[in-house]
Amino acid sequence: MNFAMLDDYASHSTLSDPRAHVKSISALPPDIPALCRILQGLLIHEAWIERQGFDTAAFSGQSRATLPVSERLDQLLAIDPRPLTHARAGECRALATCRDFALMLCAVLRQHGVPARVRCGFATYFAGHPYHDHWVCEYWARDQQRWVLVDAEIDEPHREGLGIDFEPIDVPRTAFVTGIEAWRRCRSGAMDPAHLGHGSGTGLFLRASTLRAICSRSPSARPRHGIPGAPRAIRIFGWMKPPCRSVMI
Repeated sequence: MNFAMLDDYASHSTLSDPRAHVKSISALPPDIPALCRILQGLLIHEAWIERQGFDTAAFSGQSRATLPVSERLDQLLAIDPRPLTHARAGECRALATCRDFALMLCAVLRQHGVPARVRCGFATYFAGHPYHDHWVCEYWARDQQRWVLVDAEIDEPHREGLGIDFEPIDVPRTAFVTGIEAWRRCRSGAMDPAHLGHGSGTGLFLRASTLRAICSRSPSARPRHGIPGAPRAIRIFGWMKPPCRSVMI
């Protein structure tokens, strides 16, 4: 294992840096199950508001755009100034997507010195597509000497509603395929790009997810300032417009 790479993943990028909220996230436990429960009490996925019995009107002023962790914490503490360990009522949580759950978990782990990174790819446990566009967090388990995938979004309502039979704190590699791996499989003919998508979109999600996976995985592509590393990925996938800051995690 490249220890310099692990050190890089244990340090913050622009998006994961809590800035003024260092004390708030330092107070959170580095325990994975506990962190997932805490995040589930702070964030709510836009697609699951009604399924969990909450009123979508309560979130009408919020955007689904992924925010840097420091700005997300600004938002959360403006809504409810209590410590982050206090679960918020549904309407007092921040509107989020899978990427927010992954980024927040990544940020807390890095704050505790744990090498962590977000992974963009496709999950097999959502309805609609055989491989659904999705983001998770991956951390280096020193005691096991391996990278472990964690889906912090998956709470009990998700598990029951989707029939998930594995532990979201250790997602099997068969249940989540990174964008890079999906690209390799499609190139070899082992996977059909039409099976990859989100909502009504298919096919092009492979290209987008591959670029995002390159940008978020490579240490050289997740700087503390700017987005170096992305130009090389853009040369490989020249059809893509310059990526927004949200892929540089």
